[in-house]
Amino acid sequence: MSNEIVYDTAGINDISELVRLRIAYMIDDFGSISDKERQCMEEQLPGYFERKLGNELIAFVARAEERLVAAAYLLIIEKPANPFLLNGLDSEVLSVYTEPGYRKKGICSQLMNNMIEYAKANGICRIDLVATKEGYPVYKKLGFEDRIQKYLDMRMKLVK
Repeated sequence: MSNEIVYDTAGINDISELVRLRIAYMIDDFGSISDKERQCMEEQLPGYFERKLGNELIAFVARAEERLVAAAYLLIIEKPANPFLLNGLDSEVLSVYTEPGYRKKGICSQLMNNMIEYAKANGICRIDLVATKEGYPVYKKLGFEDRIQKYLDMRMKLVK
């Protein structure tokens, strides 16, 4: 295994690798996925990445051995301006994933630093994320803070 890691952002030519890593992330996060769930993701994700990549979705990636070994997505969301988002640019971190053989090497921290620098350079007001227990210390060290909210999170599921 080569030790050289190259960091950049993914482009259209990386879509099949992004699909592979997204599914690996889901399996890692949920423990398993059904064949139907995998099939649905394999059908939806390529078109999604084609439409959104480089615009509303920036994929920060680490490359090694001629493939992607890690990814972290920044979803940019334009909202009406408010006191916290004076220009309306909000963002959310999605699917931070590193292949098992590349974990504990600082790759996630580097991807997140690259993401933070990109967000600052592009006028994004804030970055939100939901952390796993494993990721929490990494994000705290990078400067993310626990959110204390006066509002309660709610959700309505419309499609199963």
